[in-house]
Amino acid sequence: MLAGMEYDYIIVGAGTAGCVLANRLSADKENQVLLIEAGSDDNYFWIPIPVGYLYTIGNPRTDWCFKTEPDPGLAGRSIGYARGKVLGGCSSINAMIYMRGQASDYDHWATLGNRGWGWNDVLPIFRQSEDYQHGADEWHGAGGELRVEERRVNWPILDAWRDAAEQCGIPKIAEYNRGDNFGTAYFQMNQRRGVRWSAKSAFLDPALHRPNLRVEIETLVERIDFETRDGKPRASSIDVRSRQSGQYRLKARKGIILAAGAIGSPHLLQRSGVGEPQSIRSLGVPVVHALKGVGENLQDHLQIRTIYKVKNTRTMNSRAGNFFGKALMALEYAALRTGPLTMPPSQLGAFARSDENRPSANIEWHVQPLSLERFGEPLHPFDAITPSVCNLRPKSRGHVRARSADPDEAPAIQLNYLSTQDDLDVAVAGLRFTRRIMAASALTPFSPEEFKPGPQIQTGEQLEAAARELGTTIFHPVGTCRMGHDDDAVVNDRLKLRGADGLWVIDASVMPSITSGNTNAPVVMIAEKGARFVLEDS
Repeated sequence: MLAGMEYDYIIVGAGTAGCVLANRLSADKENQVLLIEAGSDDNYFWIPIPVGYLYTIGNPRTDWCFKTEPDPGLAGRSIGYARGKVLGGCSSINAMIYMRGQASDYDHWATLGNRGWGWNDVLPIFRQSEDYQHGADEWHGAGGELRVEERRVNWPILDAWRDAAEQCGIPKIAEYNRGDNFGTAYFQMNQRRGVRWSAKSAFLDPALHRPNLRVEIETLVERIDFETRDGKPRASSIDVRSRQSGQYRLKARKGIILAAGAIGSPHLLQRSGVGEPQSIRSLGVPVVHALKGVGENLQDHLQIRTIYKVKNTRTMNSRAGNFFGKALMALEYAALRTGPLTMPPSQLGAFARSDENRPSANIEWHVQPLSLERFGEPLHPFDAITPSVCNLRPKSRGHVRARSADPDEAPAIQLNYLSTQDDLDVAVAGLRFTRRIMAASALTPFSPEEFKPGPQIQTGEQLEAAARELGTTIFHPVGTCRMGHDDDAVVNDRLKLRGADGLWVIDASVMPSITSGNTNAPVVMIAEKGARFVLEDS
Protein backbone atom coordinates (compact mmCIF):
# COMPACT_ATOMS: atom_id res chain seq x y z
CA MET A 1 0.00 0.00 0.00
CA LEU A 2 2.78 2.44 0.85
CA ALA A 3 5.52 1.12 -1.43
CA GLY A 4 7.20 3.91 -3.36
CA MET A 5 5.56 6.74 -1.43
CA GLU A 6 7.60 9.81 -0.58
CA TYR A 7 7.42 12.18 2.35
CA ASP A 8 9.30 15.33 3.23
CA TYR A 9 10.17 14.00 6.67
CA ILE A 10 10.12 10.49 8.07
CA ILE A 11 10.28 10.24 11.87
CA VAL A 12 11.35 6.87 13.25
CA GLY A 13 9.85 6.27 16.68
CA ALA A 14 6.62 7.68 18.16
CA GLY A 15 7.87 8.01 21.72
CA THR A 16 8.21 11.28 23.60
CA ALA A 17 10.51 12.94 21.06
CA GLY A 18 8.70 11.53 18.04
CA CYS A 19 5.33 12.88 19.16
CA VAL A 20 6.76 16.36 19.69
CA LEU A 21 8.52 16.27 16.31
CA ALA A 22 5.41 15.08 14.48
CA ASN A 23 3.45 17.99 15.90
CA ARG A 24 6.02 20.66 15.16
CA LEU A 25 7.06 19.50 11.68
CA SER A 26 3.49 19.00 10.47
CA ALA A 27 2.42 22.44 11.73
CA ASP A 28 3.52 23.69 8.31
CA LYS A 29 0.92 22.20 5.97
CA GLU A 30 3.48 22.17 3.14
CA ASN A 31 5.46 19.44 4.94
CA GLN A 32 4.34 15.86 4.33
CA VAL A 33 5.29 14.02 7.52
CA LEU A 34 5.30 10.30 8.31
CA LEU A 35 5.63 9.04 11.89
CA ILE A 36 6.51 5.35 12.22
CA GLU A 37 6.13 3.30 15.39
CA ALA A 38 7.03 -0.36 15.83
CA GLY A 39 4.65 -0.68 18.76
CA SER A 40 0.88 -0.51 18.95
CA ASP A 41 -1.74 2.14 19.67
CA ASP A 42 -2.06 3.45 23.23
CA ASN A 43 -5.61 2.11 23.68
CA TYR A 44 -4.63 -0.31 26.45
CA PHE A 45 -6.85 0.08 29.54
CA TRP A 46 -3.98 0.62 32.01
CA ILE A 47 -2.08 3.35 30.14
CA PRO A 48 -4.16 6.40 31.19
CA ILE A 49 -4.49 5.24 34.82
CA PRO A 50 -1.33 6.48 36.59
CA VAL A 51 -0.80 3.35 38.68
CA GLY A 52 -1.12 1.34 35.47
CA TYR A 53 2.66 1.36 35.09
CA LEU A 54 2.46 -1.81 37.21
CA TYR A 55 0.78 -3.50 34.25
CA THR A 56 2.58 -1.85 31.33
CA ILE A 57 6.23 -2.25 32.37
CA GLY A 58 7.27 -5.81 31.63
CA ASN A 59 4.22 -6.31 29.41
CA PRO A 60 5.24 -7.15 25.80
CA ARG A 61 2.15 -5.30 24.59
CA THR A 62 3.62 -1.99 25.74
CA ASP A 63 7.29 -2.69 26.58
CA TRP A 64 10.23 -3.94 24.51
CA CYS A 65 11.16 -6.00 27.58
CA PHE A 66 14.90 -5.71 27.01
CA LYS A 67 17.35 -7.51 29.30
CA THR A 68 20.75 -6.10 30.13
CA GLU A 69 23.91 -8.12 29.86
CA PRO A 70 25.10 -9.71 33.13
CA ASP A 71 26.75 -6.86 34.98
CA PRO A 72 29.70 -7.23 37.38
CA GLY A 73 28.51 -4.02 39.03
CA LEU A 74 25.23 -5.75 39.91
CA ALA A 75 26.88 -8.88 41.30
CA GLY A 76 26.59 -10.52 37.89
CA ARG A 77 22.86 -9.91 37.57
CA SER A 78 20.96 -9.21 34.36
CA ILE A 79 17.98 -6.91 34.87
CA GLY A 80 14.85 -6.01 32.93
CA TYR A 81 15.22 -2.80 30.95
CA ALA A 82 11.85 -1.31 30.09
CA ARG A 83 11.42 0.82 26.96
CA GLY A 84 8.05 1.93 25.64
CA LYS A 85 6.68 -0.05 22.69
CA VAL A 86 3.52 1.97 22.12
CA LEU A 87 2.45 5.38 20.85
CA GLY A 88 3.87 7.82 23.37
CA GLY A 89 6.82 5.52 24.06
CA CYS A 90 8.16 5.67 27.59
CA SER A 91 5.84 8.57 28.43
CA SER A 92 2.98 6.06 28.19
CA ILE A 93 4.50 3.71 30.78
CA ASN A 94 6.84 5.84 32.91
CA ALA A 95 6.64 7.45 36.36
CA MET A 96 5.17 10.70 34.96
CA ILE A 97 7.62 12.79 37.02
CA TYR A 98 8.28 16.22 35.51
CA MET A 99 11.92 16.95 36.25
CA ARG A 100 14.11 19.25 34.16
CA GLY A 101 17.39 18.52 35.90
CA GLN A 102 19.63 21.31 37.16
CA ALA A 103 21.10 24.40 35.55
CA SER A 104 24.61 23.01 35.90
CA ASP A 105 23.69 20.02 33.71
CA TYR A 106 23.00 22.20 30.69
CA ASP A 107 25.78 24.67 31.39
CA HIS A 108 28.13 21.69 31.34
CA TRP A 109 26.82 20.73 27.89
CA ALA A 110 27.58 24.26 26.73
CA THR A 111 31.13 24.18 28.12
CA LEU A 112 31.73 21.11 25.95
CA GLY A 113 31.19 23.33 22.90
CA ASN A 114 27.49 22.66 22.31
CA ARG A 115 26.17 26.07 21.33
CA GLY A 116 22.72 27.05 22.54
CA TRP A 117 22.40 24.31 25.16
CA GLY A 118 23.10 26.27 28.37
CA TRP A 119 20.44 26.61 31.07
CA ASN A 120 19.45 30.12 30.00
CA ASP A 121 19.06 28.81 26.44
CA VAL A 122 16.87 25.85 27.28
CA LEU A 123 14.67 27.31 30.04
CA PRO A 124 12.47 29.21 27.52
CA ILE A 125 12.03 25.96 25.59
CA PHE A 126 10.83 24.15 28.71
CA ARG A 127 8.40 26.98 29.39
CA GLN A 128 7.10 26.97 25.82
CA SER A 129 5.89 23.37 26.04
CA GLU A 130 4.40 23.60 29.50
CA ASP A 131 0.90 24.02 30.87
CA TYR A 132 1.62 24.50 34.56
CA GLN A 133 -1.17 23.97 37.06
CA HIS A 134 -0.36 27.19 38.93
CA GLY A 135 -0.01 29.38 35.84
CA ALA A 136 2.91 31.08 34.15
CA ASP A 137 5.73 32.67 36.10
CA GLU A 138 9.48 33.20 35.82
CA TRP A 139 10.08 29.45 35.76
CA HIS A 140 6.96 27.97 34.21
CA GLY A 141 4.75 28.32 31.19
CA ALA A 142 1.00 28.07 30.74
CA GLY A 143 -0.99 27.15 27.67
CA GLY A 144 1.52 24.68 26.25
CA GLU A 145 0.74 21.09 25.45
CA LEU A 146 2.49 19.36 28.36
CA ARG A 147 0.35 19.49 31.49
CA VAL A 148 2.20 19.63 34.84
CA GLU A 149 0.24 19.11 38.06
CA GLU A 150 0.72 18.41 41.76
CA ARG A 151 0.11 15.04 43.49
CA ARG A 152 -3.45 13.96 44.32
CA VAL A 153 -2.81 11.71 47.33
CA ASN A 154 -1.08 12.24 50.69
CA TRP A 155 0.78 9.89 53.03
CA PRO A 156 1.68 10.90 56.60
CA ILE A 157 4.83 8.77 56.49
CA LEU A 158 6.12 10.79 53.51
CA ASP A 159 5.46 14.08 55.30
CA ALA A 160 7.47 12.72 58.25
CA TRP A 161 10.30 11.58 55.97
CA ARG A 162 10.46 15.07 54.53
CA ASP A 163 10.68 16.49 58.06
CA ALA A 164 13.46 14.01 58.84
CA ALA A 165 15.41 15.03 55.74
CA GLU A 166 15.13 18.66 56.85
CA GLN A 167 16.52 17.69 60.25
CA CYS A 168 19.50 16.21 58.38
CA GLY A 169 20.25 19.44 56.53
CA ILE A 170 18.11 19.04 53.39
CA PRO A 171 15.79 22.07 53.31
CA LYS A 172 12.17 21.97 52.23
CA ILE A 173 11.67 23.67 48.87
CA ALA A 174 8.58 24.38 46.78
CA GLU A 175 9.60 22.44 43.66
CA TYR A 176 12.45 21.03 41.60
CA ASN A 177 12.33 22.87 38.29
CA ARG A 178 14.11 26.16 38.99
CA GLY A 179 17.69 25.17 38.28
CA ASP A 180 18.98 24.24 41.76
CA ASN A 181 17.32 21.13 43.17
CA PHE A 182 19.03 21.00 46.57
CA GLY A 183 16.18 20.28 48.96
CA THR A 184 13.18 18.06 49.49
CA ALA A 185 9.84 18.44 47.71
CA TYR A 186 6.99 16.46 46.28
CA PHE A 187 7.37 15.63 42.61
CA GLN A 188 5.22 17.35 40.02
CA MET A 189 3.74 15.10 37.37
CA ASN A 190 2.55 14.94 33.78
CA GLN A 191 -1.09 14.34 34.61
CA ARG A 192 -4.34 16.07 33.79
CA ARG A 193 -6.85 15.77 36.62
CA GLY A 194 -5.53 12.41 37.73
CA VAL A 195 -5.02 10.92 34.27
CA ARG A 196 -1.62 10.22 32.69
CA TRP A 197 -0.72 12.96 30.23
CA SER A 198 1.68 11.24 27.82
CA ALA A 199 3.49 12.81 24.88
CA LYS A 200 0.91 11.12 22.66
CA SER A 201 -1.93 12.86 24.54
CA ALA A 202 -0.10 16.18 24.69
CA PHE A 203 1.49 16.50 21.25
CA LEU A 204 0.33 13.82 18.83
CA ASP A 205 -3.43 13.72 19.44
CA PRO A 206 -3.92 17.44 18.66
CA ALA A 207 -2.11 16.96 15.32
CA LEU A 208 -3.79 13.77 14.12
CA HIS A 209 -6.44 15.69 12.17
CA ARG A 210 -3.81 17.25 9.90
CA PRO A 211 -3.96 15.78 6.39
CA ASN A 212 -0.19 16.20 5.98
CA LEU A 213 0.61 13.91 8.95
CA ARG A 214 0.44 10.14 8.66
CA VAL A 215 1.07 7.72 11.54
CA GLU A 216 1.93 4.08 10.96
CA ILE A 217 1.94 1.71 13.94
CA GLU A 218 3.18 -1.90 14.20
CA THR A 219 5.74 -1.00 11.54
CA LEU A 220 9.39 -1.84 12.15
CA VAL A 221 12.16 0.10 10.42
CA GLU A 222 14.67 -2.53 9.34
CA ARG A 223 17.35 -0.21 8.01
CA ILE A 224 18.12 3.27 6.70
CA ASP A 225 19.29 3.49 3.08
CA PHE A 226 22.00 5.93 2.05
CA GLU A 227 23.11 7.31 -1.28
CA THR A 228 26.25 9.33 -2.02
CA ARG A 229 25.98 13.01 -2.90
CA ASP A 230 28.94 15.32 -3.24
CA GLY A 231 31.15 12.66 -1.71
CA LYS A 232 29.04 12.36 1.46
CA PRO A 233 26.49 9.75 2.52
CA ARG A 234 22.94 11.02 2.52
CA ALA A 235 20.01 9.23 4.16
CA SER A 236 17.44 8.87 1.41
CA SER A 237 14.95 6.15 2.36
CA ILE A 238 14.05 3.47 4.87
CA ASP A 239 13.15 -0.19 4.54
CA VAL A 240 10.24 -1.17 6.76
CA ARG A 241 8.21 -4.21 7.65
CA SER A 242 4.57 -3.67 8.50
CA ARG A 243 2.32 -6.16 10.22
CA GLN A 244 -0.39 -5.33 7.69
CA SER A 245 1.50 -4.47 4.52
CA GLY A 246 4.68 -6.53 4.54
CA GLN A 247 8.04 -5.08 3.49
CA TYR A 248 8.49 -1.92 1.48
CA ARG A 249 10.67 1.15 1.02
CA LEU A 250 9.78 4.77 1.74
CA LYS A 251 11.67 7.82 0.51
CA ALA A 252 12.38 11.05 2.37
CA ARG A 253 12.77 14.22 0.31
CA LYS A 254 14.13 16.44 3.08
CA GLY A 255 15.33 14.07 5.76
CA ILE A 256 14.97 11.21 8.18
CA ILE A 257 14.82 11.79 11.92
CA LEU A 258 15.70 9.06 14.41
CA ALA A 259 13.67 9.37 17.61
CA ALA A 260 13.87 5.74 18.70
CA GLY A 261 15.62 6.44 22.00
CA ALA A 262 18.96 5.65 23.58
CA ILE A 263 18.59 1.95 22.76
CA GLY A 264 16.69 2.00 19.46
CA SER A 265 18.51 4.81 17.63
CA PRO A 266 22.08 3.44 17.88
CA HIS A 267 20.81 -0.07 17.18
CA LEU A 268 19.19 1.07 13.92
CA LEU A 269 22.26 3.07 12.89
CA GLN A 270 24.51 0.06 13.44
CA ARG A 271 22.23 -2.24 11.41
CA SER A 272 22.31 0.39 8.66
CA GLY A 273 26.11 0.47 8.45
CA VAL A 274 26.78 3.52 10.62
CA GLY A 275 29.11 3.04 13.56
CA GLU A 276 32.46 1.60 14.56
CA PRO A 277 33.74 -0.12 11.37
CA GLN A 278 34.95 -3.37 12.88
CA SER A 279 31.72 -3.88 14.81
CA ILE A 280 29.66 -3.10 11.71
CA ARG A 281 31.58 -5.61 9.59
CA SER A 282 31.10 -8.29 12.24
CA LEU A 283 27.35 -8.00 11.56
CA GLY A 284 27.86 -8.77 7.89
CA VAL A 285 26.79 -5.23 7.03
CA PRO A 286 28.77 -2.93 4.69
CA VAL A 287 30.23 0.13 6.41
CA VAL A 288 28.33 3.15 5.09
CA HIS A 289 29.69 5.78 7.47
CA ALA A 290 32.34 5.29 10.15
CA LEU A 291 31.35 6.88 13.48
CA LYS A 292 32.99 5.08 16.36
CA GLY A 293 30.81 6.73 19.02
CA VAL A 294 27.54 5.13 17.90
CA GLY A 295 26.20 3.08 20.80
CA GLU A 296 28.93 4.14 23.23
CA ASN A 297 28.69 6.52 26.23
CA LEU A 298 25.60 4.78 27.66
CA GLN A 299 24.65 6.33 31.02
CA ASP A 300 21.85 5.65 33.47
CA HIS A 301 20.85 6.40 37.04
CA LEU A 302 21.29 3.39 39.31
CA GLN A 303 18.91 3.42 42.27
CA ILE A 304 19.72 1.54 45.47
CA ARG A 305 16.43 0.45 47.00
CA THR A 306 16.60 0.41 50.78
CA ILE A 307 13.49 -0.80 52.65
CA TYR A 308 12.33 0.12 56.17
CA LYS A 309 9.45 -1.45 58.07
CA VAL A 310 7.27 1.14 59.83
CA LYS A 311 4.54 1.10 62.49
CA ASN A 312 1.62 3.33 63.56
CA THR A 313 0.72 4.25 59.99
CA ARG A 314 -0.70 2.73 56.84
CA THR A 315 1.29 2.45 53.63
CA MET A 316 0.31 1.08 50.26
CA ASN A 317 1.25 -2.39 51.51
CA SER A 318 -1.72 -2.56 53.87
CA ARG A 319 -4.10 -0.35 51.88
CA ALA A 320 -3.78 -2.61 48.84
CA GLY A 321 -3.35 -5.78 50.87
CA ASN A 322 -6.88 -7.12 50.40
CA PHE A 323 -9.83 -6.98 48.03
CA PHE A 324 -11.76 -4.35 49.98
CA GLY A 325 -8.79 -1.99 50.13
CA LYS A 326 -8.30 -2.26 46.40
CA ALA A 327 -12.02 -1.75 45.79
CA LEU A 328 -12.08 1.42 47.89
CA MET A 329 -9.11 2.84 46.00
CA ALA A 330 -10.78 2.03 42.67
CA LEU A 331 -14.00 3.73 43.76
CA GLU A 332 -12.16 6.84 44.90
CA TYR A 333 -10.35 7.04 41.59
CA ALA A 334 -13.53 6.48 39.55
CA ALA A 335 -15.45 9.13 41.47
CA LEU A 336 -12.84 11.79 42.21
CA ARG A 337 -9.67 10.96 40.23
CA THR A 338 -7.77 11.10 43.52
CA GLY A 339 -6.12 8.57 45.81
CA PRO A 340 -3.45 5.91 45.41
CA LEU A 341 -4.40 5.05 41.82
CA THR A 342 -3.10 8.49 40.79
CA MET A 343 0.33 7.67 42.22
CA PRO A 344 3.55 7.49 40.27
CA PRO A 345 6.03 4.94 41.64
CA SER A 346 7.55 7.73 43.76
CA GLN A 347 5.90 10.87 45.12
CA LEU A 348 8.53 12.45 47.32
CA GLY A 349 12.09 13.38 46.41
CA ALA A 350 15.19 14.85 47.96
CA PHE A 351 18.45 16.17 46.48
CA ALA A 352 21.70 16.61 48.35
CA ARG A 353 25.48 16.38 48.10
CA SER A 354 27.04 13.02 48.89
CA ASP A 355 29.98 14.91 50.40
CA GLU A 356 30.94 18.54 50.89
CA ASN A 357 33.36 18.54 47.95
CA ARG A 358 30.57 18.20 45.38
CA PRO A 359 29.75 21.51 43.64
CA SER A 360 26.00 20.83 43.64
CA ALA A 361 23.47 18.16 44.55
CA ASN A 362 24.65 14.84 43.14
CA ILE A 363 22.37 12.31 44.85
CA GLU A 364 18.59 11.99 44.74
CA TRP A 365 16.06 9.97 46.72
CA HIS A 366 12.81 8.64 45.31
CA VAL A 367 10.69 7.78 48.35
CA GLN A 368 7.86 5.28 47.96
CA PRO A 369 5.11 4.57 50.54
CA LEU A 370 5.36 0.84 49.76
CA SER A 371 7.82 -2.02 49.47
CA LEU A 372 8.31 -5.20 47.48
CA GLU A 373 11.16 -7.55 46.66
CA ARG A 374 11.44 -6.43 43.06
CA PHE A 375 9.29 -4.74 40.44
CA GLY A 376 6.35 -6.92 39.36
CA GLU A 377 6.21 -8.93 42.60
CA PRO A 378 3.57 -8.61 45.37
CA LEU A 379 3.83 -5.95 48.06
CA HIS A 380 5.26 -7.06 51.38
CA PRO A 381 2.77 -8.22 54.04
CA PHE A 382 3.94 -5.47 56.43
CA ASP A 383 3.84 -1.69 56.25
CA ALA A 384 7.07 -0.24 54.89
CA ILE A 385 8.64 2.53 52.83
CA THR A 386 11.34 2.41 50.17
CA PRO A 387 13.77 5.34 50.11
CA SER A 388 15.79 4.69 46.93
CA VAL A 389 18.96 6.73 46.55
CA CYS A 390 20.77 7.26 43.25
CA ASN A 391 23.92 8.89 41.92
CA LEU A 392 22.84 11.72 39.62
CA ARG A 393 26.22 12.04 37.89
CA PRO A 394 27.59 8.54 37.37
CA LYS A 395 31.02 8.17 35.84
CA SER A 396 30.42 4.59 34.71
CA ARG A 397 29.80 4.18 30.98
CA GLY A 398 28.27 1.33 29.05
CA HIS A 399 27.27 0.63 25.46
CA VAL A 400 24.55 -0.62 23.12
CA ARG A 401 25.68 -2.92 20.31
CA ALA A 402 23.80 -4.82 17.65
CA ARG A 403 24.26 -8.58 17.93
CA SER A 404 23.39 -9.15 14.26
CA ALA A 405 21.81 -7.46 11.26
CA ASP A 406 18.48 -9.06 12.17
CA PRO A 407 16.17 -6.23 13.35
CA ASP A 408 14.20 -8.70 15.47
CA GLU A 409 17.22 -9.57 17.61
CA ALA A 410 17.56 -7.27 20.61
CA PRO A 411 20.88 -5.45 20.99
CA ALA A 412 23.39 -6.15 23.73
CA ILE A 413 22.90 -3.57 26.51
CA GLN A 414 25.90 -3.33 28.81
CA LEU A 415 25.54 -0.72 31.56
CA ASN A 416 28.77 -1.31 33.53
CA TYR A 417 27.14 0.06 36.68
CA LEU A 418 29.44 0.89 39.62
CA SER A 419 32.53 0.32 37.47
CA THR A 420 34.38 3.35 38.86
CA GLN A 421 35.55 3.96 42.42
CA ASP A 422 33.78 7.33 42.49
CA ASP A 423 30.44 5.65 41.74
CA LEU A 424 31.07 3.12 44.51
CA ASP A 425 31.97 5.92 46.92
CA VAL A 426 28.78 7.80 46.12
CA ALA A 427 26.72 4.62 46.53
CA VAL A 428 28.15 4.01 50.00
CA ALA A 429 27.68 7.67 50.97
CA GLY A 430 24.08 7.51 49.77
CA LEU A 431 23.33 4.45 51.90
CA ARG A 432 24.89 6.05 54.98
CA PHE A 433 22.94 9.29 54.37
CA THR A 434 19.70 7.32 54.07
CA ARG A 435 20.36 5.78 57.49
CA ARG A 436 20.89 9.25 58.99
CA ILE A 437 17.52 10.39 57.68
CA MET A 438 15.74 7.26 58.91
CA ALA A 439 17.27 7.77 62.38
CA ALA A 440 16.05 11.39 62.66
CA SER A 441 13.56 12.21 65.42
CA ALA A 442 10.78 13.12 62.96
CA LEU A 443 10.45 9.42 62.12
CA THR A 444 10.66 8.13 65.70
CA PRO A 445 6.83 7.80 66.06
CA PHE A 446 6.91 5.28 63.21
CA SER A 447 9.64 3.06 64.70
CA PRO A 448 11.50 2.48 61.43
CA GLU A 449 13.31 -0.85 61.22
CA GLU A 450 15.85 -1.43 58.48
CA PHE A 451 14.83 -4.44 56.39
CA LYS A 452 17.21 -4.01 53.45
CA PRO A 453 20.16 -4.02 53.33
CA GLY A 454 19.88 -4.75 57.07
CA PRO A 455 21.57 -3.29 60.18
CA GLN A 456 24.29 -5.95 60.11
CA ILE A 457 25.72 -4.33 56.96
CA GLN A 458 28.16 -1.73 58.29
CA THR A 459 31.62 -1.63 56.69
CA GLY A 460 32.37 0.17 53.44
CA GLU A 461 33.03 -3.17 51.76
CA GLN A 462 29.73 -4.58 52.98
CA LEU A 463 27.85 -1.49 51.79
CA GLU A 464 29.49 -1.73 48.35
CA ALA A 465 28.31 -5.34 48.13
CA ALA A 466 24.81 -4.27 49.21
CA ALA A 467 24.73 -1.61 46.50
CA ARG A 468 25.55 -4.29 43.92
CA GLU A 469 22.83 -6.59 45.25
CA LEU A 470 20.09 -3.96 45.66
CA GLY A 471 20.91 -1.65 42.76
CA THR A 472 18.61 -1.45 39.77
CA THR A 473 17.72 0.97 36.97
CA ILE A 474 15.39 3.95 37.13
CA PHE A 475 15.05 3.57 33.34
CA HIS A 476 16.98 6.69 32.32
CA PRO A 477 19.31 5.53 29.51
CA VAL A 478 20.95 8.39 27.58
CA GLY A 479 24.05 9.35 25.66
CA THR A 480 24.52 6.67 22.98
CA CYS A 481 24.51 9.14 20.04
CA ARG A 482 25.94 12.06 21.94
CA MET A 483 26.27 15.53 20.52
CA GLY A 484 29.59 17.27 20.23
CA HIS A 485 32.39 18.14 17.84
CA ASP A 486 35.10 15.60 18.72
CA ASP A 487 35.80 12.31 16.96
CA ASP A 488 33.60 10.30 19.35
CA ALA A 489 30.54 12.53 18.90
CA VAL A 490 27.72 11.16 16.74
CA VAL A 491 25.71 14.32 16.06
CA ASN A 492 26.68 17.98 16.09
CA ASP A 493 25.05 20.54 18.36
CA ARG A 494 22.24 20.90 15.83
CA LEU A 495 21.60 17.17 16.20
CA LYS A 496 22.58 16.33 12.63
CA LEU A 497 24.58 13.17 12.00
CA ARG A 498 28.23 14.18 11.72
CA GLY A 499 29.72 13.77 8.25
CA ALA A 500 26.40 12.90 6.60
CA ASP A 501 23.33 14.64 5.24
CA GLY A 502 19.62 14.07 5.51
CA LEU A 503 19.68 12.47 8.97
CA TRP A 504 19.11 13.83 12.47
CA VAL A 505 19.02 12.03 15.80
CA ILE A 506 16.65 13.72 18.25
CA ASP A 507 16.05 11.87 21.50
CA ALA A 508 17.73 11.05 24.82
CA SER A 509 20.66 9.44 23.03
CA VAL A 510 22.11 12.85 22.10
CA MET A 511 22.78 13.93 25.71
CA PRO A 512 26.55 14.27 26.23
CA SER A 513 26.03 13.62 29.95
CA ILE A 514 22.96 12.56 31.87
CA THR A 515 20.75 15.21 33.44
CA SER A 516 20.49 15.10 37.22
CA GLY A 517 16.95 13.83 37.51
CA ASN A 518 14.24 12.09 35.53
CA THR A 519 14.84 12.37 31.81
CA ASN A 520 11.43 12.66 30.13
CA ALA A 521 11.05 16.45 30.41
CA PRO A 522 14.56 17.04 28.98
CA VAL A 523 13.63 14.86 25.99
CA VAL A 524 10.62 17.09 25.29
CA MET A 525 12.96 20.09 25.33
CA ILE A 526 15.48 18.34 23.06
CA ALA A 527 12.71 17.53 20.58
CA GLU A 528 11.46 21.12 20.61
CA LYS A 529 14.94 22.42 19.80
CA GLY A 530 15.55 19.63 17.33
CA ALA A 531 12.39 20.43 15.38
CA ARG A 532 13.61 24.01 14.97
CA PHE A 533 16.98 22.78 13.74
CA VAL A 534 15.40 20.45 11.18
CA LEU A 535 13.15 23.15 9.78
CA GLU A 536 15.99 25.68 9.62
CA ASP A 537 18.49 23.25 8.08
CA SER A 538 16.01 22.08 5.48
